[in-house]
Amino acid sequence: MILLDGVTKKYPGDEKPALDGVSLHIEPNEFVFLVGKSGAGKSTLMKMITKEENPDAGKIIIGGIDLDYVKKRHIPGYRRRLGVVFQDFKLLPRRTVYENVAFALEIAGMSGKDIRKTVPKVLELVDLLDQAKKFPDQLSGGQQQRVSIARSVARQPKILIADEPTANLDKLTTEEIIGLLKRINDFGTTILVTTHNENIVNTLQKRVVTLKDGKIVNDQKNHGIYKLDETPVPKTPVRTVQTPGHALRPHRRVIQ
Repeated sequence: MILLDGVTKKYPGDEKPALDGVSLHIEPNEFVFLVGKSGAGKSTLMKMITKEENPDAGKIIIGGIDLDYVKKRHIPGYRRRLGVVFQDFKLLPRRTVYENVAFALEIAGMSGKDIRKTVPKVLELVDLLDQAKKFPDQLSGGQQQRVSIARSVARQPKILIADEPTANLDKLTTEEIIGLLKRINDFGTTILVTTHNENIVNTLQKRVVTLKDGKIVNDQKNHGIYKLDETPVPKTPVRTVQTPGHALRPHRRVIQ
């Protein structure tokens, strides 16, 4: 579902790479926390997945799509296949809750009839159906984040990535947002969350991947807890998964 193999990225002027030979394989329907101190490489890794940045070396395959073959003009189409949640919500201030979600579906090319069917269901999922006619500035921070999540999952993406989705929220609201992400994961969506919140990581005990100085230093597959300081693990190539008779190869699909 998400595959990074030996990914390295160095920004001009920096002494050390932001990512240094990172290899990571996330299976379909996994819920993964990505943790690390500021500057560890979390945001850069996310930008690799959304193709905001390109690696200097290594291979990235997302949902069977080899990002080497996604041309610049096809990047918007590729991104529409992902669900992305930001810590600052990025809602359209002059559109209602309903219109914010509907707009994401309009861009994706959904018909008006299907939009009218889909939006209420998604708002019900995030418990905001009764807030549909309100504007973002009439909502609490937690409600705005739920609108952001609703907008991201309305197209039923196979992958949802959330960059510090609870950074500006109180403890109770944070628990509600993480509970919502867990519910979405239970429906079959692969979830990748960056966070500095030790409590939610330790409470959920999902897979926890720790970055330090651009390297993965810990990968707790099950019952993970929040860890920041570990000895870097040796670099090992990601093995190709094979089925009887032939190997699975990345699709060089053209994104429309």
